[in-house]
Parts: sequence; structure tokens; C-alpha cells
Amino acid sequence: MTIRVAVCYGQPNDPAAFDEYYEQVHVPLASKVPGLTEYTWGKVSTLDGSEPPYYAVANLYFADQDALIAAAGSEEMAAAGADVANFATGGVTMFTQEESSVLR
Repeated sequence: MTIRVAVCYGQPNDPAAFDEYYEQVHVPLASKVPGLTEYTWGKVSTLDGSEPPYYAVANLYFADQDALIAAAGSEEMAAAGADVANFATGGVTMFTQEESSVLR
């Protein structure tokens, strides 16, 4: 079972500045977190065209809970976490999820 950390970013004050900082600074920083098996991100939209609750969502995947716990205690995770305040002007919501594939 895979563990996913979802990082949901609220609408930033300056979307272009958010995008540039996220891609140029934060992605390289967060990519160094030990134990990551996958790291994705993207801007969000709603199916009905209404304003989405978030601007973008990043997903950090770990093999299991032990890998996430080890990563959470790392200097790299601390640095990535501290960096969020540098660009996430719209706030951030984070959660974890155990994921299982349902397609066989």
C-alpha cells in the first residue's frame, strides 16, 4: 500500500510568481526528500467550471508509513516545509492517504 501526502495550495496573491518559485526553487528542494517514490503537481480546475477550492495540488508518494515517518524526520523535509511560507501566499492544506489500486 502506498502512502500519499497531498499538499493543497490556496489561490496565491500572484499566480505567476507562485509558478516560477514553485518550479524553480521548491520542486528541486522537495525532490531531495528521502524515500520519495513519486512527486507530482498540477493546477486544479472543477468539472462544473466553478472556482476550485485550491490553486494547485502536489502529491508526494512513499512506499509505506515507515518511509513517510523517516522522511518526516529528515533535514530535507524540514527544509521543504520551511520553504512553503516563501511562496504559498494563499495558504496550504496537507493530508495523508493510504492508496490502493482498484484496477486489476
